[in-house]
Amino acid sequence: MDTKREFVELALKEGANRRELCRRFGISAKTGYALLKRYAGEGQAGLVSRSRRPGSSPGQTAVAMEQAVLGVRRQHPAWGGRKIARYLVDQGLSAVPAPSTVTAIVRRHGLLSAEASAAATPWLRFVHEHPNSLWQIDFKGHFDTAASRCHPLTLLDDHSRFNLVLNACANVATPSVRPHLEHAFRRYGLPVRINADNGAPWGSSREVSHGLSELSVWLIRLGISVSNSRPYHPQTNGKIERFHRSFEREVLAGRAFSDLAHAQAAFHHWRTIYNHQRPHDALDMDTPAKHYQASPRSYPEQLPPIEYPEGDEVIEVKWNGELRFRGLKLKVSNALTKLPIAMRADPLNDGCFDAYFCHQRFLRLDLNALTASI
Repeated sequence: MDTKREFVELALKEGANRRELCRRFGISAKTGYALLKRYAGEGQAGLVSRSRRPGSSPGQTAVAMEQAVLGVRRQHPAWGGRKIARYLVDQGLSAVPAPSTVTAIVRRHGLLSAEASAAATPWLRFVHEHPNSLWQIDFKGHFDTAASRCHPLTLLDDHSRFNLVLNACANVATPSVRPHLEHAFRRYGLPVRINADNGAPWGSSREVSHGLSELSVWLIRLGISVSNSRPYHPQTNGKIERFHRSFEREVLAGRAFSDLAHAQAAFHHWRTIYNHQRPHDALDMDTPAKHYQASPRSYPEQLPPIEYPEGDEVIEVKWNGELRFRGLKLKVSNALTKLPIAMRADPLNDGCFDAYFCHQRFLRLDLNALTASI
């Protein structure tokens, strides 16, 4: 009111340049002249702000539906219009507005920030055709609780985005990881392949060519193929990276935990929401649970014997992960100590051998060039 009054008083002065005043007050000439006209007809009352809302809005969303939309948004602050709309439909509500309308409702009530809109960027996706064809595993960094450091362990099915493991671990060592994987294998069965990065405990960043770790050796003995992302290329595990982004926004952001048990309770609660309630854009707004089914490959409580085909040259790895082959001393992996590996001749390239542990090739040896590579 004070700004409008000041503008009117200055504009009514004799010789005032009204267009220049409009520019200085940051309003259009049309608005300025309309304000002067209202003041001339109504006096001070003409300066009072007037609502632009129409007299009736036949297409307006019902108040109860708006409250339902806002309730879901407040419960899940990271969900956008599409997820909220699909969730309300899944709950059996009728006359659910379009996702764009849901987004407008959320924005109108101040529950959608510019940062949240910018963060909702699509990811390029490649999808394996069947559940359990590929699982992606990683740690979501770490954070400190009041009692200790927490390392969230995450395991995701590539096809369905179903979260198989979400555990608060005290460290990233194999003894912390293996019990959680055993629990997942007993419940969901074995996958065809697991992909991880090159850090501990999945592999060896120092020997990316053939750095089999204790954990990867165990997985291979279970009949699981193990692959590793290229160093500094997290997009190889893109789906779990995207999962981590949602996990960060919907669970970790702005929260503090007293200890690992407190964190695990929050992880467990959100995992249920993620798998069974939260619509997923990449699944046409279905939940991951609707696309996942357990693997028919059961977890063996005892590791099967290690066997190789006839024709392979079987060698037991010595202490310190070393072996001798055709006069060469090779370092493979400490995790293979006292275990048999097979050197398999390449029938098309004389002097070339592939080294296998169980089903997995981990080394290629060229005696002609005296080189070993993955």
